[in-house]
Amino acid sequence: MNRPAPAPRFTVIGENVHTSRIVLKKGKRFTSENGVEGVPFTAEDGAPRLLAVSETMRRSKAYDEGRVKHIALAVEAAMGGGPGAEIGREYLRRAVLEQEKAGAHYLDVNVDEISLRTNEQRAAMVWLAGFVRSVSDLPISVDSSDITVIESGMEACSDGEVQPMLNSASLERVEALDLAVEHGAKVIVTASGADGMPSGAEERIENASRMVEAALSKGIGEGDIFVDPLVFPISVDSAFVRHTLDAIRELRRRYGSGINITGGLSNVSFGLPARRLMNTAFINLAVEAGADSGIIDPVMNPPGAVFAADRESEPHRIAEAALLGRDEFCANYLKAWRSGALDPIQTAPI
Repeated sequence: MNRPAPAPRFTVIGENVHTSRIVLKKGKRFTSENGVEGVPFTAEDGAPRLLAVSETMRRSKAYDEGRVKHIALAVEAAMGGGPGAEIGREYLRRAVLEQEKAGAHYLDVNVDEISLRTNEQRAAMVWLAGFVRSVSDLPISVDSSDITVIESGMEACSDGEVQPMLNSASLERVEALDLAVEHGAKVIVTASGADGMPSGAEERIENASRMVEAALSKGIGEGDIFVDPLVFPISVDSAFVRHTLDAIRELRRRYGSGINITGGLSNVSFGLPARRLMNTAFINLAVEAGADSGIIDPVMNPPGAVFAADRESEPHRIAEAALLGRDEFCANYLKAWRSGALDPIQTAPI
């Protein structure tokens, strides 16, 4: 009897506690009733709730463009006190617990879009990290474009109970490695260059290798290093996925099984429909190349479902062809989606 291969070891870094996360005002996850706009959800006790849009959110550019940053909205409500505070906390609690149930091993926390003011970002990071830890025992991955915000998050997480993760260190901020050492954290090192993003596989490999060597030189153990070769949307350039996969293969060859290879794998489907299908296909390709981790939405793409996917099915083949550069600008993929040829189970909205 032929038995399916066991699922690979795969560390999931859940990406859903990010203030950049959006719902569309025209989408199914947004409602407007009796003049009240918001994001409906079901609380832990089964009761329906509504995370109402705030006046601050209404004044934002994202709102004007039809997007609502729902995690930012929940953090604003929860930290602001008043009658909406418990709704905000309940919404965030659900976002955390859904990821835990779906198989996350870490929870990536990012507050960059809560405010343009660094002091407000730092305060939000301290509050949100504390809140997440009160809800779940999963370790936190502290994520920000501002190293001082990461520092605040590290301080809020580093009490010796659970080893946190720092996301991320790169050639443009190598000093983040010192923060990881100081707080005994695992660290994601990226392939970003000192002056910008890499243009191909070779630059990814060179930049990431320099960061791995820098981390090792500071005494960070191989098992505590997660390498992010950087994933860009396939809809922008049909070569992007090949660049990433080639970098993953070489980094795995160069460093063996000691390090971890991760990345924002769901970035690949940005701007495309049927993101669940595209993400599933890419995660499988990345793992085949040597990745053993991913920063993903485990609710949209539960690891068990990802690795049990029928890769011989026509929808999967169409997605894989786009990812491997055989479908420029995803033209055939988009045509298949418009015709309804992609599996509705794979493409159902979340």
